[in-house]
Amino acid sequence: MLAAVSRARRFVANRAAVAGALVIVLLVAVAVLARWIGKDPLAHDIEHGLSRLGAPLAPSGDALLGTDQLGRDVWARLAAGASTSLLIAGLATAFALAIGLSIGLVAGYAGGWVDTGLMRTVDLVLSFPVLLLAILLAALLREAGLGSSIAPVVLTLAIVSWTTMARVIRGKAMTLARSEHVIAARALGASPARIIVRHILPNILGALVVVVALGFAQNLLAEAALSYLGLGPPPPAPTWGRMLYEGRVFYRTSPHLVIAPGLAILIAVVSFNLVADGVRDAFDPKVRR
Repeated sequence: MLAAVSRARRFVANRAAVAGALVIVLLVAVAVLARWIGKDPLAHDIEHGLSRLGAPLAPSGDALLGTDQLGRDVWARLAAGASTSLLIAGLATAFALAIGLSIGLVAGYAGGWVDTGLMRTVDLVLSFPVLLLAILLAALLREAGLGSSIAPVVLTLAIVSWTTMARVIRGKAMTLARSEHVIAARALGASPARIIVRHILPNILGALVVVVALGFAQNLLAEAALSYLGLGPPPPAPTWGRMLYEGRVFYRTSPHLVIAPGLAILIAVVSFNLVADGVRDAFDPKVRR
């Protein structure tokens, strides 16, 4: 209990991490309330949403972040895009954690040929460039007829992001499996499952939070890249990556079309990284501030 309080105090003392956490809370709130914030993100308003020359409107009192090439409200699309992008990144991270946690714990505790076989599988996946592998998998899943939902993107990101989690968790589990309290529990007849759940898993909580936060940031960025390349959720569902792609043509005349989603991606990714750094420092007893 005292250790948890000490870690919480150390996290709160990290201003950057607290700021990142507050931004994440704000982003989640915007994503949850997207349907009730602002205008309809899919509503075209050619008559009032474009200039006399047919160009997107700049930010104003009527449209906080301006309009796009079809007269749609950019703020409404940004809020709806937060809902889609955060949902995809969250689901992908959850699936990746389930795979990486299971493989990492088994490999770290069992050791021997089990560890060797599982880690060679990790090495095989890591031998492919992450973005190229993600593009390939997303394209294959689309060809399989799954392109009408977010499932291909979620599965793609989960497949390419579990390896890092597995490596980190395996290293922590391997160290704990050789600790005195685990050896004592094994000598008393505790089963491997009980040892993993009661003695190893609680002691890698800090590492879990860190890899989840970093994995979320990675998946958020990867989802934006896939959406920009046309391999994300199908239109008209707005995502930050698709908004960047659609606004690239107007970056000279209407820079708000690329600045708004670009800043949203940047702020979200940096916030999750700041939280990950703060949690890592809070759980590291060697850190002094």
